[in-house]
Amino acid sequence: MTYLVHGATGAQGLPVLAALTAAGRDAVAAVRNPAGLPAGTRSLAVDLADGEALARAYAGAEGVFVHLPMGGDPAVSAAQVVAIVSAVDTARPARVVISTSGAIVDEPGSPLQAPSTAPIQQLIQGVAATGVSTAVVAPRLYLENLLLPVVAEPARSEGVLRYPLPAEYPVSWSSHVDVADAAVELLTDDWVEGIVAIGHRPGLTGTDLAAGFAQHFATEVRFEAISPDAFGELITPLFGAAAQPVVDLYRALNAADQNVIAEDRSAQMMLGLAPRSVADWLAAVDA
Repeated sequence: MTYLVHGATGAQGLPVLAALTAAGRDAVAAVRNPAGLPAGTRSLAVDLADGEALARAYAGAEGVFVHLPMGGDPAVSAAQVVAIVSAVDTARPARVVISTSGAIVDEPGSPLQAPSTAPIQQLIQGVAATGVSTAVVAPRLYLENLLLPVVAEPARSEGVLRYPLPAEYPVSWSSHVDVADAAVELLTDDWVEGIVAIGHRPGLTGTDLAAGFAQHFATEVRFEAISPDAFGELITPLFGAAAQPVVDLYRALNAADQNVIAEDRSAQMMLGLAPRSVADWLAAVDA
């Protein structure tokens, strides 16, 4: 039976599509524009805000992987949530796996927790309320953030890994491939429901990240903490106005003492899956 993967032209969906295909599953890319897919990829053109079209796509599906576009207009995201929930309720696919895309939904009481009114929380609550078997993959920060030219190039050329967190601030870092591993496990085996947190435990510090880069580059690399505002100045030429939400995120993270997943909901505990080391991940992406 078919597995539908939303966002399969992007950083999150493409690894899920590839892993399902490699496992011999019938995987279909559910995207707005199939033109961006590799040749030969099975695809279906869909609009995340079109509930009727989504319901037709979901009918008879073994699994659906979905996440909300990052940095989108809140009104658009809200409409997409309504459409997705309606489609799941109507079509009743066998399994839905939602990615939080890094939003924090598994730390109630923390100032970092996404409010209950946030679109991602509404999506999780709405799909779960349909009674369809549902799991949520909940990463924190992506290692792919470290591939930004303003981060990776100084690490390589100057031996300095600059990032807007304190050097000893622990984070449950994970890669998109780590998330895909968990998503595929959850799509193809429905014995786990609810939130599965993805990332390193114990959390990796900036010093740990620099050590991974040093191992990969076979040269000394040190970590240098910079302010969120200084990071914003570096990324604004790349992101434009979209840089401001990134700056706001790192201001919030700096106000906390860590960004680490709980052991009892971790993929390590629930699925037996551990994230790749920084050096292994760098080697895999050929950084």
